[in-house]
Amino acid sequence: SKDEPPQTYHQSVRAVAAGNTLFSADSLRRIVAHHHAATPAPAVTDLTRLSERERDVLRVLATGASNADIAGRLFLSETTVKTHLSAVFTKLGTRNRVEAALAAFRAGLVA
Repeated sequence: SKDEPPQTYHQSVRAVAAGNTLFSADSLRRIVAHHHAATPAPAVTDLTRLSERERDVLRVLATGASNADIAGRLFLSETTVKTHLSAVFTKLGTRNRVEAALAAFRAGLVA
């Protein structure tokens, strides 16, 4: 967003340069809102297949956080975050971060 402070832009550039995908919480909400308006609502995603830690990682991911941010918030290594995200994608049948975040929103994991 254009309203973000300058340090946010610097952090964003560094995160993307490191190979992470980055969405602000506001951008992610707009993507979800647009997706909901464009497609019929599918069945609610079943998160019971995820471990408690995988749900924690997914919850933070859905806020638009990078792997480094998730690691910092949950006191994990980035490698562990990547491992959890891989498991989340597999268990939910999602292909990327945006689809996983959409699944979290649909399941009511985040508001």
